[in-house]
Amino acid sequence: MTISIDPVLIRLSPLALSWYGLAVASATIAGVALALRLARPLVIPRAELERVAMWTVIGGLIGARLLHVIDRWELYAAAPIHVIAIWNGGLAIAGGVLGGTLAGGVAAWTHGLPVRALADAVAPAAALGQAIGRLGCLVTGDAVGRPTSGFGVTYTHPGAMVPELGVAYEPVFLYEMGWDLALFGALLALRGRLRRGGLFALYLGSYAVGKFAITSLRTERLWVGDLQQAQLLAVAALLVALGWAAWPALERAKRGTLAGARQ
Repeated sequence: MTISIDPVLIRLSPLALSWYGLAVASATIAGVALALRLARPLVIPRAELERVAMWTVIGGLIGARLLHVIDRWELYAAAPIHVIAIWNGGLAIAGGVLGGTLAGGVAAWTHGLPVRALADAVAPAAALGQAIGRLGCLVTGDAVGRPTSGFGVTYTHPGAMVPELGVAYEPVFLYEMGWDLALFGALLALRGRLRRGGLFALYLGSYAVGKFAITSLRTERLWVGDLQQAQLLAVAALLVALGWAAWPALERAKRGTLAGARQ
């Protein structure tokens, strides 16, 4: 598959709208709309839900961009102004997941909202948004894997972010998009069948496992041993998911111990 499309959709000097930016915007709109719809049974005022959604999006974008910049600081050190140019591509999705989770969770907690129930509503929406956002990588070429002689994607436009034009690379972004869509379908099917908070734990843990495996096809900088940044974050996300799933049981055990001590 050969991609010769200009990553920039519209140029409006000094700004430009890229296909990547359009994909991220579409993913955000679709994800927030679905999350708000799935949260309706919680009977929470719309304004409260929108406030949490806003902070989740902001935290996700900051986390995604921050980790991308850290991972490729050598590209931004010479021109730091490009750090804020997210419309040109460059978001570490794992950072977005962790940043959005933290910001949204804190926002919900500080306003006295049911954090675990809201997280379950967000889970399918997040998976769908990530799948849509990966479409932007199809044009920019900023999430490809190793060179391949089999099925791959080749970029010919000089604006593409691949290491070398004319070379076929593993379409890692397509693999991840497929994983996200499969996870999205599974989460929708399991809605209402798991203990409160379980759906989000399943989303975060499953995403982490898939991210870790798929990232092994990429050739980014190694941070610890043979692990890339995204893999380290996937491990962190998996630990958070396990802790999130175990927390209710730990709380019940703690209450039982305290009740026994009072007797």
